[in-house]
Amino acid sequence: MKRLRYFLGLIAIVATLTIVIFYPIPSLLAWQSIFLKRVFFVLILCGLFCLWRILIGPTAADRAVGLDIMGILILGFCAILGIPTGRDWYIDIGIAWALQSFISILALGKYLEGRRFDE
Repeated sequence: MKRLRYFLGLIAIVATLTIVIFYPIPSLLAWQSIFLKRVFFVLILCGLFCLWRILIGPTAADRAVGLDIMGILILGFCAILGIPTGRDWYIDIGIAWALQSFISILALGKYLEGRRFDE
């Protein structure tokens, strides 16, 4: 049952990415240059590699590094969206995400060491 849920989730992610890549929303892509399209493609590709490391990672430390890099990629998405649109709240979301990701990775690292959170 668990593998079926993972498989259905993978199908949903692949279908969403296919729709976004092959049938983009014109209002979102009207401001994009060729460079920004390539940057988005690279960020999505890196995100897929991070998801692979999170799912298949041989150790818990590999999964933690994958989660940390995923947070950095989300920050990159927010920065790339904020620059051409001129909306400041994308940068605010990115900064909040980076702070939250940093604190959660510290807590996960402490947990993986076997220490308590109040130490």
